[in-house]
Amino acid sequence: MEMPTPNPDILGRKAQIVEKLGQILPRDAVISDPAETRAYECDALTAYRCPPLAAVLPATTQEVAAVLKLCHAEGVPVVPRGAGTSLAGGAMPTADAIILGVARMNEVLETDYDNRFIRVQTGRTNLSVSGAVEEQDFFYAPDPSSQLACAIAGNIAMNSGGAHCLKYGVTTNNLMGVTMVMMDGEVVEIGGAHLDAGGLDLLGVICGSEGQLGVVTEATLRILRKPEGARPVLMGFDSNEVAGQCVSDIIKSGILPVAIEFMDRPCIRATEAFAGAGYPDCEALLIVEVEGSDQEIDAQLGRIVGIAKTHNPVELRESASADESARIWLGRKSAFGAMGQINDYMCLDGTIPVSQLPHVLRRIGEMSKEYGLDVGNVFHAGDGNMHPLILFDANKPGDLEKCEAFGADILRLCVEVGGCLTGEHGVGIEKRDLMVDQYDPADLDIQMAIKDVFDPKWLLNAAKVFPLAVSDARRMASQ
Repeated sequence: MEMPTPNPDILGRKAQIVEKLGQILPRDAVISDPAETRAYECDALTAYRCPPLAAVLPATTQEVAAVLKLCHAEGVPVVPRGAGTSLAGGAMPTADAIILGVARMNEVLETDYDNRFIRVQTGRTNLSVSGAVEEQDFFYAPDPSSQLACAIAGNIAMNSGGAHCLKYGVTTNNLMGVTMVMMDGEVVEIGGAHLDAGGLDLLGVICGSEGQLGVVTEATLRILRKPEGARPVLMGFDSNEVAGQCVSDIIKSGILPVAIEFMDRPCIRATEAFAGAGYPDCEALLIVEVEGSDQEIDAQLGRIVGIAKTHNPVELRESASADESARIWLGRKSAFGAMGQINDYMCLDGTIPVSQLPHVLRRIGEMSKEYGLDVGNVFHAGDGNMHPLILFDANKPGDLEKCEAFGADILRLCVEVGGCLTGEHGVGIEKRDLMVDQYDPADLDIQMAIKDVFDPKWLLNAAKVFPLAVSDARRMASQ
């Protein structure tokens, strides 16, 4: 993966820059010791690493504004960082950049149950947002697999989803407003605790912009009443294609489950060895969950089970208790950790039309044999958000490059069938050179023109999202 050449002028001024940062932030909020900055050299895409010039940990919007104003004046690139769980290199720094982490910004600022919103600092973890309102029987819907650790800041940057996004949508469907600091230090308020504002949909532009436009420090989030109840059914099938067709048929029927999750044999075996969830011995497994009153659940599951039976499942297991529901979900919740017990892996993120699931799963299997690398499939099947896990040996020369080439072909396949390069992980550095496979030059130019407006000097999260040669030329032209 090609990385940009750091600016030697900035590297030569490190001591002065760190000293100025120390004048506007508490002493323990500025990290410049090379041994300590290594903690920020990568995110969850650990194959690539680069220690930053320094890292700062502001605690307020005002402190973020002061840092950005200083870096803007000094021409220093800034990489915003939530919890560092990005799987696409979205928070990876360059050697001449400052990491701006929001981990200390984790307070609940306002809760309004009558109007169903909560306002938080964006360093707060996803799961703790629901934790703050659960005693009043409310919850925050987006639930990424990393929700115990990932921050709202990163969820907004990547427009994260989760298992229950089929019914409740992803972050953009649950984000009402933000406080954002521009690169020059200006603080702006966009949206708020109300219905959609008139004019340009700037909130829609910001959500999913991967830290390219500003640093979001506070967020107003929609909270919902907990459903009366929820119940999953587990289905086992003798092929990936049949399971994929079952998903397509469920969606076509007009039923809207709260979640449809898919796992194939490699993932089933790994999770059984890791968590012992009691999954059947089959080629593919679906977990379909519905919610509502007991009568609603019975009616929906009755129709879903009827559809499944037309595909000759090897097993159908409907939960009859909270303990059984927890066991059905146990393996799925453990899948990524379980696969890590087997080998190194790269977790991809591409989205396809649900009707294309059988074809895409078949092609991934064929490509797996062509590349000689095993792949496990575990993903949010209901909205076509795929997460193939390509297994490789990081210590074997050439294996990483082969894995990346395989992954690129899978993502190109997603685009070819009418999907896109990412559903919730973002582009980061992982997919930036594939952007030309989804967008033509005019499309990319419009996207970069928006960045020109928000960040004219191209200092925010440099070397991400856009093909490196194109973004470097744009950045040089802006200076």
